[in-house]
Amino acid sequence: MNKLDFLINYLLLERNEKIEIPEDEKFRLYRSLVNVRPAMPASGDFMRVEDEFLSEITAKKGVTDIADLTPIEDKIYLWKGDITTLKCGAIVNAANSGMTGCYQPCHNCIDNCIHTFAGVKLRLKCAEIMRAQGHEEPTGQAKITPAYNLPCDFVIHTVGPIVNGRLNGAHCRLLESCYKSCLEIAIENKISSIAFCCISTGVFGFPHNEAAEIAVGTVREFLKNHDLKIIFNVFSEEDYEIYKRLLG
Repeated sequence: MNKLDFLINYLLLERNEKIEIPEDEKFRLYRSLVNVRPAMPASGDFMRVEDEFLSEITAKKGVTDIADLTPIEDKIYLWKGDITTLKCGAIVNAANSGMTGCYQPCHNCIDNCIHTFAGVKLRLKCAEIMRAQGHEEPTGQAKITPAYNLPCDFVIHTVGPIVNGRLNGAHCRLLESCYKSCLEIAIENKISSIAFCCISTGVFGFPHNEAAEIAVGTVREFLKNHDLKIIFNVFSEEDYEIYKRLLG
């Protein structure tokens, strides 16, 4: 039995289900089962096989090391690509207030991708943090966890503001707080580099241009007093052009 079959069979057995699917759909089934799985421990064998499997997947996708990137301005990098393949001190996850990941099967949000390729230990760790906290994560704050099977060292999870309708000052202040909270956690944990996704610009509805202006302005101000490398990670060509205009 190969690694993927082992993982799928384990996850189906947890649910007392049996499903036969074509070979080319097996990873999608595995990802879906992981996405909907509650935060709970798994066996040592499952953890070992999942670690090996996800490491192989990431290696096939290709890892980008910050050491191989060229800054666009002092201490600031702009990089277009898959944040789950980035080797640096920490990557930032645009989380929801529950902080345990996206439960929608195979959803393409960054929260889902990070939890998928980090492995089930990440959801369990996040749930432990939230149980200890005793309430949902407030917008604008952040938490740090290990990165598990991701090539970075840590994941910093922050909850961005949701914009329904007109953008206002409160939205902007909360987004600025997201960036400040992540930067402060990085310094507290002696992290030398941090990669930011475009917080709140997906399903949370924050306008892309205004979000990028807040991100760049907040980071530049922070770097006046701190030694930290910043990567602005974008996935779309639209966001790349916005940040390229603001930086350099």
